[in-house]
Amino acid sequence: MVTGGGSGGHITPILAVAAEIKKRDLANQIFYIGQVGDNLADIVKSDSNIDQVFSIFAGKFRRYHGEGIKQIFDLKTDLKNLRDLFYFLIGLIQSYLIFFKIKPDVLFSRGGYVGVPVALAARWHKIPYITHDSDSTPSLANKIIAGSAKYNAVALSSESYPYLKSKIVVTGIPVSNNFQFVNKELRIQYFKELNLSLDSKVLLVIGGGLGSVNINQAFIKIINSLLSREKKLIVVHVVGNNNELDMIAKYNNESILQPNFRDRIRVFGFIKDVYKYSGAADVIVSRAGATNIAEFAIQAKACIVIPSPVLANGHQLKNADYLDDHKAAIILNESALKTKPEMLYDAIINLFHDDDLRHLLEQNILKEAQPKATNQLVNLILKSVDV
Repeated sequence: MVTGGGSGGHITPILAVAAEIKKRDLANQIFYIGQVGDNLADIVKSDSNIDQVFSIFAGKFRRYHGEGIKQIFDLKTDLKNLRDLFYFLIGLIQSYLIFFKIKPDVLFSRGGYVGVPVALAARWHKIPYITHDSDSTPSLANKIIAGSAKYNAVALSSESYPYLKSKIVVTGIPVSNNFQFVNKELRIQYFKELNLSLDSKVLLVIGGGLGSVNINQAFIKIINSLLSREKKLIVVHVVGNNNELDMIAKYNNESILQPNFRDRIRVFGFIKDVYKYSGAADVIVSRAGATNIAEFAIQAKACIVIPSPVLANGHQLKNADYLDDHKAAIILNESALKTKPEMLYDAIINLFHDDDLRHLLEQNILKEAQPKATNQLVNLILKSVDV
C-alpha cells in the first residue's frame, strides 16, 4: 500500500517507488490511497504500476508560514480546520476498512495529511509502515505518525530530523528512472521526440505539480519581451491543472501575447513525461520543491528557483537557501517578482548568454544528485515486509 498526495512532490516519488517494485517482480500488487478531491488523482489512476486506487476523506490542519499568531484569530481558517477534523475521523474509518479488505504486507507513506489516518489504520492492523521526508523540516503529518513507523526514510543527514536515530535511514529522494544525466546525444533524442528544431533554445517554466499562480502571472508579463529578444526560443509552460484553461485563454489574447509568438509557446496543465522537457531545456524556472530539484539535479540543469514563501515550516525557503549556499541555482524572491517581473526576465536572459554561469550551476546542482535513491528506498520497503 502506498499513500500521499496533494502535490506533485508527493505523487511522483510514489510512482517512482511503484515502478521499481513492479520492475523487481510483476506479481507484486500495489494499492494507492489518496484523498477525495485530489487534483492529481487521475495521474495515479492512469499509471500502469498501480493496481487499484482508493480515495478517502482527509483533514488538513492549516498553517501558513510567516503568519504567526494571527492564524488563531482567522475565523475562516478555524472553521475549515474544524470541518477537516471530521474529515479526518471519516478517513480513519475508511482507511481501517480498506486495510481490513486488502490486508497489505507493508505501507509506504510519502507524506501529506492523507497519510495520517492511513498510517494509524495500518498500526491498528499491525502492518509495518515507512515514512519518507524530502525536506530538511519534517511535515506535521510525518511527525504525527513517525513514532510507530518501522523506519523513517529521509533525504538528508539524520541530524536534520527529530526521529529516533535507530529508525532513521538516509535514502535520498526517489525519482523516476527516466531522469538521468543528460548528455548531448540524449538531449538530441529528446529534441526529436518533442518535435523541436535542433537549433532552438528551450525554456521550461514549471510551478510544481499544482502549478503556481504567482509564477504564471510574473512570467506572462515578460513573455513578449523574452520571445522578442530570443528569436529561437521555445517556451514550455506547465501552469497547473486548475490554471490551464485560464492561461491558455491569456496566451490566446493578442493584448497579452503577440499572435506571431503563439507557435513558440507550449502550455500544459501537467505533463507526465516532464523528464523529456526538462532534459531538452537550456534553463528551467521552478519552485523549490525537493522532488523537482532532485529530478533536475540528476539531469544537471541550470535552474532559476522561486520558492513559495507561505508553505508550512517554510520548507521551500530552506531548500532554496541550501541551493544558494552551494551556488547550485539562481534564487528569486516571489514577493519582489510581483512588483518587478523584469527580475525574472533578466535572470533568464543572463543564464542563456552567460555560458560560464550556466555551466557552473549545472555542475554544482549535479553534485547534489542522488541517482540511487529509489533503489535504496525500495530495498527498505521490501525489507520491512513481515514474513
